[in-house]
Amino acid sequence: MSKNPIERKKPRTARVGLFGVGHQIYWSQFEGLLPNLMGYHEILKKRLQAMGVEVVDIGMVDTSQAAYAAAAKLRSGELDLLFCNMLTYATSSVFAPILRDVPVPMVLVALQPKSALDYTKASTFMQLENDNICSVPEFTGVAVRLNRKIHDVVIGKLHDDPKADGELAAWCDVAKVLHDLRGARIGLMGHVLEAMYDMHADPTAVSAAFGVHVPLLEIDDLMACAAEVTEGEVKEKIRVIESLFDFPDPKSDPVTRKLTPEDLEQAAKSACALDRLTAKFELTGLAYYYDGLPDSPQRKLATTLMVGNSILLAQGFPMCGEFDLKTNLAMLIMDRMGIGGSFAEFHPFDFDGDFILVGHDGPHHLAIAEGKPVLRSLTKYHGKPGSGAGVEFKIKEGPLTMLGITQKADGGFKFVIGEGESRKGPIPPTGNTNTRGFFPPNTRDFIKAWVMQGPTHHYALGIGHHAKTLEKIAGILGIEAVVVKA
Repeated sequence: MSKNPIERKKPRTARVGLFGVGHQIYWSQFEGLLPNLMGYHEILKKRLQAMGVEVVDIGMVDTSQAAYAAAAKLRSGELDLLFCNMLTYATSSVFAPILRDVPVPMVLVALQPKSALDYTKASTFMQLENDNICSVPEFTGVAVRLNRKIHDVVIGKLHDDPKADGELAAWCDVAKVLHDLRGARIGLMGHVLEAMYDMHADPTAVSAAFGVHVPLLEIDDLMACAAEVTEGEVKEKIRVIESLFDFPDPKSDPVTRKLTPEDLEQAAKSACALDRLTAKFELTGLAYYYDGLPDSPQRKLATTLMVGNSILLAQGFPMCGEFDLKTNLAMLIMDRMGIGGSFAEFHPFDFDGDFILVGHDGPHHLAIAEGKPVLRSLTKYHGKPGSGAGVEFKIKEGPLTMLGITQKADGGFKFVIGEGESRKGPIPPTGNTNTRGFFPPNTRDFIKAWVMQGPTHHYALGIGHHAKTLEKIAGILGIEAVVVKA
């Protein structure tokens, strides 16, 4: 196939505002200063665009009158984030009306064109051209007086500064998360797996905290979509599955066997039904669980969604079982950060090797698999009804991040965040995803610290270390966040 079968259907993007600040009096005093500063402004604009965001650039704001006009334009821009480019000294009057009147998270950017002044040729012009930090304390002090929050200040060099570039990229990722949370449609189908108290969530509370809508779906909605699936769609989906997965012989687990043609065809049919469901209801994601009567078509369909879920997840649609709406949101956040977001929980420790297996018998983000993922036929799903194809792979080796979203006694949400490492080594051949997770200072103490934060037993698992970015997202949403450290 010429086209990547797991190419994203929805690109990661956001719409960010950008304005520069300066002191109008300087322009008549120092000829050429304004054009130079706007040249530096253009460099920042192009850098942000290269990070995959649309930039709404207001240009220079250098008077209070211009600030009010800029605020009016920015309010109508449907922005996810706002960057204030500290080009030179500016009075806080050019910034306060925007901070007060534009309800968008703001980040100050102070990137100095020169890494240091040439003191043998230093001049007032050169100083003003590199005075990016000068008014930052004035701006942050006024923000406190206005009872408005500055979410960050990126300080560094305009050129050759990986740290500053990394901070800007992280904020662009935050903007992409905010962009797709706003108005996201996370479907709920079925009911919580019986007796899992930690899985329950109030859709209204979720909407209030995250800005999403939660369509309540019936198993019959999925059945209706399955009835419309054509033989051609199934054949094409089988080709996609065969291109994405390996089908090895069984190993030590007696509930596994080599993928059967019947399980492959059913997985393909169920995947096609999911494709139709997400399109019909314009879903951003889906959390579901459904028992159904033994041997009923409803049970057969509801218990064979794992392969289709995993493909959709890699295409940008978080899908998870056990009706776990909260973890589905965590998966969406990680996916829009570009770091994956597999459905995961803790499996047995390896006390000899100081690691713990992390994974789940459900949907997994194929884009972060180490090597080619595997499909096995399972004669039973442990703890659940049904049988069929199971997805098995390891997360890419290297740094990993976990995000659990839980609820507190007052109903508010909480981010439980952890960082560790995925390392090479065998995993159980059980048709489930498993990764060897190592956590500092030792895995036993880290896991104890994690569980004492009152998380749910599920979380989203992604690659890289991104706790700081997740803290930023929580701060903007007004949600408590804890980075777990033993």
